[in-house]
Amino acid sequence: MARGDQIYVYREFMNLKGVYQHHGIDCGDGTVIHYRKPSEIVERTTFETFSRGNSVYVVEYKNGFCFIPDIVVSRAESRLSERKYNLLFNNCEHFATWCKTGISESVQIKDFIPVIAHLKTVGLYEPLKEALVGADPSNAKTLLQSALGDIKVVWDDLQPQYTTALKEKEAWNQVAKKAIEQNREDLAREALTRKVYYKKQADKLKEELDQLAIMAEKVIKDLLVANQIS
Repeated sequence: MARGDQIYVYREFMNLKGVYQHHGIDCGDGTVIHYRKPSEIVERTTFETFSRGNSVYVVEYKNGFCFIPDIVVSRAESRLSERKYNLLFNNCEHFATWCKTGISESVQIKDFIPVIAHLKTVGLYEPLKEALVGADPSNAKTLLQSALGDIKVVWDDLQPQYTTALKEKEAWNQVAKKAIEQNREDLAREALTRKVYYKKQADKLKEELDQLAIMAEKVIKDLLVANQIS
């Protein structure tokens, strides 16, 4: 690790470990600039405060443009005290990636694909509303609906792909069985190749779907923290 590096640690979510990455910029002097949690302000803290005793890793940009270290740190410093945190559009990874490459993006967010069906999000707001006694429920509801709405857009796009992959896998499995029954080894091999292809697609989408369940939970937890609800 060195001055100007984009670094990250794995942070716990509730009783789960390694659920998400917390990113920052190494200033090379024992401090790190990052969107600190739970304040959600861009701050310069000690390396120890950033790591919380966890292992620290460096984001590698082997084939992409990066600013020189002094510029990276300067860009991070230019946003000190910023209070514009947004889990989906301006989180700690968006900030650190912008400092390093000039592009505000979060690989974590891109990789979280939906499984909202597991959480039955239509009914998620009722328990949240009960917890927000004394807060501004109308504002809280707007924030929650906006965040879950953005996740739902991705769900509506990818869920059909997952369903199609499952159907294709099963269809090619049946073709392979019939080909074997007819002693058509050439056709069976081709069918099995296609079956494996769609199985890999389905497995990848299922993994991403499961990850979104955690993302949806995190959206709700972040909202509770933002409203200082215990």
